[in-house]
Order: sequence, then C-alpha cells, then structure tokens
Amino acid sequence: MAELYPRSAPQESATTNLVNRLRHQVLPPIERSAGVKVLVAGFTAGSIDFSSVLSAKLPLFIALVVVLSALLLLVMFRSIVIAIQAAVMNLLSIGGALGVTVAVFQWGWAGSLLGVEKGPIEPWIPVLMFAVVFGLSMDYEVFLVSRVREEWVRRRDASAAVGDGIAFTGRVISAAAAIMICVFLSFMLGDERTLKEFGFGLAAAVFLDALVVRCVMLPAVLELLGPLTWRLPAWLDARLPHINIEGSSARTPRSAHAGQEPEAEPAPA
Repeated sequence: MAELYPRSAPQESATTNLVNRLRHQVLPPIERSAGVKVLVAGFTAGSIDFSSVLSAKLPLFIALVVVLSALLLLVMFRSIVIAIQAAVMNLLSIGGALGVTVAVFQWGWAGSLLGVEKGPIEPWIPVLMFAVVFGLSMDYEVFLVSRVREEWVRRRDASAAVGDGIAFTGRVISAAAAIMICVFLSFMLGDERTLKEFGFGLAAAVFLDALVVRCVMLPAVLELLGPLTWRLPAWLDARLPHINIEGSSARTPRSAHAGQEPEAEPAPA
C-alpha cells in the first residue's frame, strides 16, 4: 500500500481530476503489465464512488416519490390536472433550489458575501434536500388546493374558487414559509460547510416553492384552466376510491364530475 498526498485540498476539483486520471489513465497499464488490481482509496475517492452510487439510484428514487404523490393527489382531489401540476411544480422548486445552491457553493457566486468558499457539493445534499423539500411542497399544495376545491364544490365558479383559495391561505403559507426560511438560514451561522449547504438549499427551496410556485404559478395555472381543472373521466372516477378530506358539506357527488350540478344533501333530522 502506498500513501500519496496531492498538493490540492480534498474537496478541490484538481484532486477529483487527479483521482480520475489515476483510475482511468495511469493505473490500467500498470494493472495489465503486473497482473494485479490496483485500487485508489481516500476521502476524495470515496466521495466520488458514493456520488456514483447515488447518481445511479437517484432517478428511481425521484420517480417513485413523484408517481406515488401524484396518485395520492389524484385520489384525494379527483383531478388529473392537480396531480400533474403538483409533480411538475415540485420538481421545479427542487431544481431551482439545487441550481441556486450549486451557483453559490460550487461556482462561487456571492460566496464572499455569504462567507463560503467555492467547492464541490456534498453528494448526499441533493438526496436529502429532495426528500425534505418534496414533503414541504406537498404540504403547501394540499393546504392551498383543498381550500380551492372546497370553494369550487360550493360555488361552481373556478375563478372565484382560485381567488378565495389564495386569499384565505396565502398569508398563512407566506408566514409559515418565512418561519422556515429563518430557521434554515440559521444554519449559515455555523462553520460547518455541509450544514451551510443544507440550510441554504432548504431556505431557497422554501422561498421558491411557497412564494413563487404556490402563490403565483399554481393560481395562474388553475385560473387559466378554469373548470377543466376538475374534469375527471367517468371511467376513472368509478375506479378511484372516494376519500372525503373536506367534510360532508364539501363532498362532490359523482354526477358533478360528469359536468352536472351536485344534488343537495338532505337536511339532518
């Protein structure tokens, strides 16, 4: 076993390039001539291998979470549009947050103002950020859309439902997001780089999701689509289980999904 120390730091790109050059250019001829297997270990080599494993599994992980959450929303709100837009907009929030994190911590944008140095992103950051941010995004989604659907079932006016929904929930979502942003930004006060990456990424994700996606993009999409948002094919409606999440007063009869007015419920005895 031979121990070699590069001139660059373990997290610098030059060290990563050195490990890749050793593995793919320098060591293969030695292995063929000597007939032995040569391995490269160490912090940087382990990080590269860990990143490769996560990169291979991450698409499957994301696909499973997105598909299962979309199916859950389809059953809850009985709307194909809601399920699709939630999946797409959640991915937009996460992608935007990861992009901002890479720009600051890996490319060095505004790094001097935030007290961080340019370097690679820890491989586990995207996975953990996706799990946490997707959960928060679904929370905001259900909170807002459930109110919009309640108004739609009660009044059958798509524009008024969107307006009332965002009016009743917008301030609550914004206040909750402001609290979460302050909590996550507090991670930036420490000296640990990984905590700074994690906290900054989550703060950026909450800001984008709550204030841009949920309070601007989602109402705009629902307003543009109008009643089409709540259209559900009869054959699909018959096969989906009925879950009443708003209470008996906001339950939508099956006739409403076919474009008919919901029947009035009998008065309690």
